[in-house]
Amino acid sequence: MSSDTASPSGPTELRRLAEDLAQQAGALALAGRRSLGVGQPVAHDTKSTPTDPVTEFDRAAEALIVESLRRRRPDDSIVGEEGASHVGTSGLEWHVDPIDGTANFVYDLPAWCTSVGVIDADGGIAGAVYAPVTDELFSAARGHGATLNGQPITCSRASGLSAALLATGFNYAPATRSVQGERLAVLLPQVRDVRRFGSAALDLCMVACGRLDAYYEEFLNSWDLVAGVLIAAEAGASTSDFSTGPAGPAATVAAAPGVHAELLAAIAAVPR
Repeated sequence: MSSDTASPSGPTELRRLAEDLAQQAGALALAGRRSLGVGQPVAHDTKSTPTDPVTEFDRAAEALIVESLRRRRPDDSIVGEEGASHVGTSGLEWHVDPIDGTANFVYDLPAWCTSVGVIDADGGIAGAVYAPVTDELFSAARGHGATLNGQPITCSRASGLSAALLATGFNYAPATRSVQGERLAVLLPQVRDVRRFGSAALDLCMVACGRLDAYYEEFLNSWDLVAGVLIAAEAGASTSDFSTGPAGPAATVAAAPGVHAELLAAIAAVPR
């Protein structure tokens, strides 16, 4: 067994590993995208719906992460968007999204990232989100705060929904998107403005560093959220589902503490 298979399991060490993996996989994906030329189409398959793309670069980036984790931390579990699945015995589980925002990647828009997070029995312990086009690395470890390119970050101090810059995202299923659009139409007049970047992990990091005041979305996956929710929370944001529970795939909210409760109330008031 090589020496790096016995890697420490503390939050700081796991954070460093998440950062390393996210940067390596993100760099691989960016090099692949750039090899095609600016704005050139990317060949892709589809997954959940005809509008849900996956590319060879998603698969290659995930393979890089999985190979490294299996070598360096063979006893940890792994869950990956592109099918990676390994059941370990350590009590740690990695959730990997090699390209979060694949539609942006396909269209050569900059808002995509690589997200790598790890949980234990108490939830998120460490995570990193790397945006290759802008070369921005967000990361956090439980109890150790959040950073952007090594510098500490905190969420905004906004108070009140009416002055909040809000982000959201939409499911790929047409019927679900219709319902989400109706909710957004009700919320829009209540906020400063709305942004739609197309990457849940990046949206959460935008809340963490104060570029957004709040974000909400539903019907996501664990790999979209594990790193980003931890980063937002460690930056001081309030995180939850649409009620009083923890953020999760069914529903996720991350907001400045002065906005969070009012946003939840506004969401709850929308007819379903």
